[in-house]
Amino acid sequence: MNEKYEAVIGLEVHAQLLTESKAFCSCSTKFGNVPNSNVCPVCLGHPGVLPVLNKKVVEFITLMGLATNCTINERSVFARKNYFYPDLPKGYQISQYELPVCEHGFVTVTSKDRDKKKVGITRIHMEEDAGKSIHDQAFETLVDVNRCGVPLIEIVSEPDIRSAEEAVQYLTKLRQIVQYLEICDGNMEEGSLRCDANISVRKKGQKEFGTKTEIKNMNSFRNLEKAINFEIERQIEIIEDGGKIIQQTLLWNPDKNEAVPMRSKEEAHDYRYFPEPDLLPVIITESWKKEIAAKLPELPEVRRERFVRDFNLPVYDAEILTLNKGIADYYEDIVKVTKDFKSASNWVMGDVLKIINEEKIDIKDFPIKAENLGELINLINEGTISGKIAKDIFPIMLKEQKSPLEIVKEKNLVQISSSSEIENVIVKILEDHSSEVNTYFEGKEKVFGFFVGQVMKATNGKANPKIVNDILKAKLEKLRN
Repeated sequence: MNEKYEAVIGLEVHAQLLTESKAFCSCSTKFGNVPNSNVCPVCLGHPGVLPVLNKKVVEFITLMGLATNCTINERSVFARKNYFYPDLPKGYQISQYELPVCEHGFVTVTSKDRDKKKVGITRIHMEEDAGKSIHDQAFETLVDVNRCGVPLIEIVSEPDIRSAEEAVQYLTKLRQIVQYLEICDGNMEEGSLRCDANISVRKKGQKEFGTKTEIKNMNSFRNLEKAINFEIERQIEIIEDGGKIIQQTLLWNPDKNEAVPMRSKEEAHDYRYFPEPDLLPVIITESWKKEIAAKLPELPEVRRERFVRDFNLPVYDAEILTLNKGIADYYEDIVKVTKDFKSASNWVMGDVLKIINEEKIDIKDFPIKAENLGELINLINEGTISGKIAKDIFPIMLKEQKSPLEIVKEKNLVQISSSSEIENVIVKILEDHSSEVNTYFEGKEKVFGFFVGQVMKATNGKANPKIVNDILKAKLEKLRN
């Protein structure tokens, strides 16, 4: 980015709530059902029907407000947001405008340089989703209204974000929080979490905001980062060439890596907001708020600090392990079995996450039980097996879902820890490789690793590495003298 300018960015994040039924009717919210099957007269906007608010939606948004340091308003009201789209059968969306449930919150993000920064949250409000238009047909557009009425919360940030990196950090933090609260699955590919970015640039030191554009419906962290960087550069280039930024809505094209104009930017008055006449105000009493607050889980930031404090983990490890609630739970189940906290962390961050990412599965579908992985770590530390053998056992555990001890017994993989047995192997190897012994005495100590490898090969990887190293050093010193 041109050093003369700074970006001013605000995000509007939509999170689809994990309720079984829709916001104002009893229709299912299940993703992937037959198109236009999750519908009824209420979500289709038939004349004479009345919406009824889903209580879970209020509880979920209150949880989110509490988790993001918001003020929870005792009284909030619904509004009709009017616009005409083919996938909006009612011709309006039930949302909130002047009096949302949550206001004036913040989350803290951490940059790559470990600097901490607060990003303000202007408001969090409830609304219903619209349907989906499918434009990739040859001669027609298809409309699926299953999503109409699915409950959302919209989280609107202050214009506190100054780079694409900060925007990704902020969205990552929000995704963590909704997953920890178990109010949204955070699946960006399915659209359960999506994001619009408002972007403007101004010269450094300037107080007034520049003209903003909005990039709609980004469904991945990668696309968000690319789109913001593209738009910042585009706006700077226009200004440097003496042009003016036009306030408009853009769509990000991930295939071409560019944002293309969609329409002129709407203002609030374009939607003709007015109070929803069919719904009463929402009253969240102090006692109800306390009842909801009692359900707050340990949030990711607190959990990360506890992992560092209680398990003596590096900050980096704790951040990776707590990024996803399921992974953090899995790790904690491992350390109920083993007290080798760092080895447990290494196995999860390495072998476990590698399989999860390659297979694109959730941790709940990972084949190896946490207690079995804890047992595998204990077998290494007890000297029953070596680390190398453990790496060989791991894929068998993946395939057969057996405990590591069962596999060790079945395949006779118990580590050789008999000093005399290992000494006999070492003596023969040194006799068979006299030239390498001389090379070692000449100062090329890397040959030591060759000897260790030969011992492990001769014992099928079952020799205790510590005992091998100790005896090998002693034997070589004796030969030297």
